[in-house]
Amino acid sequence: DGRDPARFARLEGLAARLGLPTVAAAAPILHRGHRRRLADVLSAIRLGVTVDRLGRHALRNAEQRLRSEEEMRRLFAGHEGAVSRAASLAARLRFSLDELRYEYPSEVAENETPTQRLRRLAEAGLDWRYPGGASARVRAMMEHELALIAKLRYEPYFLTVHDVVAFARSRGILCQGRGSAANSVVCYCLGVTSVSPEIGTMVFERFVSEARDEPPDIDVDFEHERREEVIQWIYERYGRHRAGLCATVIHYRTKRAIREVGRAMGLSEDLLGAMTSQIWGHGGEGALEPARLAEIGLDPRDPRLARTLALIREIIGFPRHLSQHVGGFVITEGRLDELVPIENASMEGRTVICWDKDDIDTLGILKVDVLALGMLTCIRKAFDLLVQHRGQAYSLATLPPEDAQVYEMLSRADSLGVFQVESRAQMNFLPRMRPRCFYDLVIQVAIIRPGPIQGDMVHPFIRRRNGEEAVSFPSDELGRVLGKTLGVPLFQEQAMQIAIIGAGFTPEEADRLRRSLATFKKHGNIAEFRTRFLKGMRANGYDDDFAERCFSQIEGFGSYGFPESHAASFAHLVYASAWLKCHHPAIFACALLNSQPMGFYAPAQIVRDAREHGVTLRPVCINASYWDNTIEPDSRGRLALRLGFRQIKGVAQDEADWIAAARGNGYVGPEDVWRRAGVAPAALARLAEADVFAALGLTRREALWQARAIGAERPLPLFARDIDGEGIVEPAAHLPAMTLGEEVVEDYTALRLSLRAHPVALLRHILTPPVA
Repeated sequence: DGRDPARFARLEGLAARLGLPTVAAAAPILHRGHRRRLADVLSAIRLGVTVDRLGRHALRNAEQRLRSEEEMRRLFAGHEGAVSRAASLAARLRFSLDELRYEYPSEVAENETPTQRLRRLAEAGLDWRYPGGASARVRAMMEHELALIAKLRYEPYFLTVHDVVAFARSRGILCQGRGSAANSVVCYCLGVTSVSPEIGTMVFERFVSEARDEPPDIDVDFEHERREEVIQWIYERYGRHRAGLCATVIHYRTKRAIREVGRAMGLSEDLLGAMTSQIWGHGGEGALEPARLAEIGLDPRDPRLARTLALIREIIGFPRHLSQHVGGFVITEGRLDELVPIENASMEGRTVICWDKDDIDTLGILKVDVLALGMLTCIRKAFDLLVQHRGQAYSLATLPPEDAQVYEMLSRADSLGVFQVESRAQMNFLPRMRPRCFYDLVIQVAIIRPGPIQGDMVHPFIRRRNGEEAVSFPSDELGRVLGKTLGVPLFQEQAMQIAIIGAGFTPEEADRLRRSLATFKKHGNIAEFRTRFLKGMRANGYDDDFAERCFSQIEGFGSYGFPESHAASFAHLVYASAWLKCHHPAIFACALLNSQPMGFYAPAQIVRDAREHGVTLRPVCINASYWDNTIEPDSRGRLALRLGFRQIKGVAQDEADWIAAARGNGYVGPEDVWRRAGVAPAALARLAEADVFAALGLTRREALWQARAIGAERPLPLFARDIDGEGIVEPAAHLPAMTLGEEVVEDYTALRLSLRAHPVALLRHILTPPVA
């Protein structure tokens, strides 16, 4: 506006009076001036207004941008000293994240160093895990691991994870480690993981490596309903000033970018809905192409729409906000806020670190992943029901191994509700795979993934398994690596071993290859490994065609491939859930329903599957049901499944608990429930709609009629028998019986399932074509 010289003079005068030096700054908001419009859109999104209504919050021009020294001296001509002092001040601000000094809690026990305690626990676990004696290979591996852990001073970290798992088990919380930690004999002996590393290739460098520039990462799954107990115990033990959860950065994807930028630019909700309707999945940039927009009746040449589309493309991939990581805990010896920025989470009782897990890993800060898994909740509840109703006590470690009936069930694709193999893709593959042993389940878990599929590994493997294609290996060394998977690399550990044996990589180089494969689509840093890999394979006598095919298959892991150790951990839960479904279908279905929401299938499908397995299903009953679904004996000496109040839409657990607590010898009707249990009339109506009073001889309509007459200070005329005290008594209401179709519709409305009939069965006579 031409008044800058006057402003500068006034500021210099103020500085002189106060005896302070001046510094010059451009107050940058933009790094490039042409992004001013995008900055205004972001301000509009933040404030919840359109760009036309930003007012003073809009940038007046594009001058608040990063500038070169030459520009700054020209802009502040006559005040070059202020520019020089600003540069001098910036040069003195030399903080670097590399200067952070992270110290993990020492975990010192009385009269025992962390090294001594870890060895004692590992050796005790070796005797527990291998009651018949561990093999020389396992013992040698444990010594190697302990030596490397001691050298890198990671003993306190392993002890923390052991203590977290020990706490969970002391509370009866089922848990299991997974991921690369399952390669570790030490983790297995500490009870952190549940599957012996002998099942896999035991590549410890996949987990901990001396040359690796990132700390080890142990992922432990806990029951999803009780993980908060573990989280709060960690806070209690270390204090919220020493423990916090990592953040995760939520970025703009196409659909959200369209909606938020479109609103800021003043586009109508109908128009935005039409645009977002073209998007499927996480990508969807193709929905912004002019041809696609024209198909839905939009004019890409419209100036406002064109500007909006350009801004949408710019904003895709921008960070939008911070969220909580699924469970990455950082624990420190000193105060957490002296190391990282922190804030209170939206959930009460939690502290969140304002950096994500990649930032934490880059800085070498150790984290413990406390994750949630619904299937662990289901399995633990099933184990509890087995003790209660069969007197059989099992744990993940004591289930009968290699049960032929379990594998036969899975080979029929009878896997609804079974962990990891219940999807349609897995069900389609199970009859072709026909698993016969535990390692077959490891392969089954890993093979139906984008990595093996895109690496063209699925069909060659199944052809070789079925004897349709010969199994051959280019060398005995690679035969030992690929023998268990019939010459087809399916696991990340195999990719590492091929690089080590076939191409001459060191274990540390192979680990860097693995990590680059996981990120090459984002960072594009795989070319150096390709050249090195192909050159190494040629030097070791492998032909170019085989080397290229090997690398192409390994490259597929960049699209998401499983570590063998991770697949083995998950396969353990596949077997456990399949064993429960095979031998105790009523208990498994009950536990699965009581663990909802989880898995692929709705309660209606779980109930239908249980019935197909011979389970007697009993409806929700006011005098027999509890909040959870329960197990009852049936007339055949088997177990029946009684549906619980949790299946009724709109009924809260505390209401169900009041009903059960006040039940005594049973209720006689809705009014009795209202008086004794104190349940609100609205909840009574929902119970009546779910037909829970049927055992009392009340139809659904009769129960609902009675429930809706309850609670008014003065009976409503519709329900009153004695009209205005005149002695005129209305006859009892005659409520017509509901048809089967009406009953099924009401069942689905109230319960989202029906034990009477499948809806399609009522329409079969319409859907079945007439016989010619």
